[in-house]
Parts: sequence; C-alpha cells; structure tokens
Amino acid sequence: MKIDFIISLPSAGQRLDTIVSQTLPMCPRSRAAAAINNQEIRVSGQRKRPGYRVKKGDRVFGEIRLEQDEKILEPDSQPLDVVHSDSHIILVNKPAGLVVHPGAGHGDNTLVNRLIHHFPDLDQVGTDPTRPGIVHRLDKDTSGLILVARTRHSLEFLQKEFKYHRVKKTYLALVSGRDLAGTGEVDRPVGRHPTHRKRMCVNVDTGRHARTGWQVLQRFDNACLVSVQLYTGRTHQIRVHFYDMDSPLLGDRTYQFRRNRTGRQAYPRHMLHAWQIEFNHPYSGQKFRFAVDPPKDFIRVAASLAHRVSDDAQKVWEQLISGRPV
Repeated sequence: MKIDFIISLPSAGQRLDTIVSQTLPMCPRSRAAAAINNQEIRVSGQRKRPGYRVKKGDRVFGEIRLEQDEKILEPDSQPLDVVHSDSHIILVNKPAGLVVHPGAGHGDNTLVNRLIHHFPDLDQVGTDPTRPGIVHRLDKDTSGLILVARTRHSLEFLQKEFKYHRVKKTYLALVSGRDLAGTGEVDRPVGRHPTHRKRMCVNVDTGRHARTGWQVLQRFDNACLVSVQLYTGRTHQIRVHFYDMDSPLLGDRTYQFRRNRTGRQAYPRHMLHAWQIEFNHPYSGQKFRFAVDPPKDFIRVAASLAHRVSDDAQKVWEQLISGRPV
C-alpha cells in the first residue's frame, strides 16, 4: 500500500509512526514503525525514526506491505498465569507446550495471542506486530517465567538490560547421569549446526559467546536436578551445553544421545523450567525478583527419580529443592 502526503499544520508535532498508522486503514502503529525502521517509509527523502516528530511541510512517502497475517493478530481468551503486572511490565508463568509468538507453523494459539486478549494495549508495543512487548523467549516445551514490556519505554529499557546481561535468569533442569560436578561453568560458543539447520550446537568457528553455570541440587540413580544460571541467551543454550557435556536434559529428543532420540519417551517433554528472574524495573529502577515452582509434570518426574512418587508431591519437591538428601 503506497502513501504520499504532506504534513499539515494540525498534524505537526505528532510521531511519524502514529501519523502513518492513522493514515492507513488496518495498519497498527507497530507495523508502521517497522516499515519506518526498514526505510520503507521516508520523510522528504530522508530516513527517520518512528518517534520522529513531523513538521509542517514534511513529505511522507513510501510503501507498506500488509500481509494478511500481519493485519489481524487474533486474541485468545484462554487462561494466562500472570505472576505480576503493572502499567509498565507483565510477568507470566508460561506453560510447557505453548509457543511464545506467531511464526512458521504457529499462526495462533501462542502466548502473544493470549497476552493481547488480556492486555489489549499491548498490540501497540514494539515494531514487530507479531511480537508486541516480547523481549526474550522460552522454547515451546520450556515452562516458567517470561517478562513482557507493556510500553515502548519499557521495551527499549528491557532490551538493553538483556543485551548487557543485567537480567539474572535461573532455571531448573533434570539432566542425564549422576557424575556431573557439583558446581561448574561452561563457556563455549553456540551457533547453527553446520548440517542440521534446525538444530544448534557448540560451534567454535561461527558460534556466538555462550556462558552457562550450574549447581547440582540432588543426585538420583542416573540423573541430577540442577539449578542453572544463564549468563547469555543463545537459542537452545542450556540444552546444547548440557548435551555437549554428555548430560542431556531428560526428555529432550533433539539434543539427546542418538539411541534416545526415537521411540517411546519416558518423559513428557524436555525437563527445563525458567525458575527465577531478577531485573531492574524500567520505571522505578527497583530490583525485582520472582520465582515460580515448576509444573506438576516436572515435579512428578523428579519425585519418581527420588522413588518418592507415592508421597505428597509438594512436600517431596520442597525437600528436593532445599538440597537435603531424599
């Protein structure tokens, strides 16, 4: 859709992305902002930012391609486990099996679809209409805490906090083998697998810096419950690093010993849970820290490894997480 118009006096002073969005039907401000960032829209021949305040006489012209799946992001009324929300941020406990945002093969039924139902103002946050407010992600089958920005300022602030590793994220994982060192750290680059393009791997040639720390909380017959500190946020980082150490996550079909990749699985998913998050609030600067217990499937697997499946699951879990012998 082409646009070409001159800013009149009544419109002067408004944001460029707002003006473009108001001019084009079915164009959210986030899509207008993306087009401006991609230089599809220019002002008097010059590249501008979405927040540029237009002036009388400015000529706004260019073209926005509105794909069908960008026009409508369908709200989903299914439940959302909100751990905390205020006018700046939303913190959600994501269930395993839920994709974070729309993408190839996942046009709806994502966390974002649920978010925009429960928080309709969110669809204007950010430049990507399929990822409003999203500053980090969890794999589909990873459960736990995910932080969402509710305003443009919060989004920009949190993006910088993640970029400079000022957000502290701690995970829980159940990994194969009982001989893992009690504490340790792996610092090996993670990148795309050279032949399996949908997989990641430790790749010293083209990988990006990736650092993961861990502490063993419990040892079982042939597995460990570990607390994992994520210092960088590469795709599949925890899963790749533990696989590289010959301690793949239980239930992980992708990063697993070859003999365990096919056939019936003893576990419902890869056993990984985003347990704790610590961050600075984008408005007050106050240090926030939240933690959520893993879902029942994770606790049941841990209890079965401890041969305590018939006991009260919550009591068993509290004993496991404390590090006391079971």
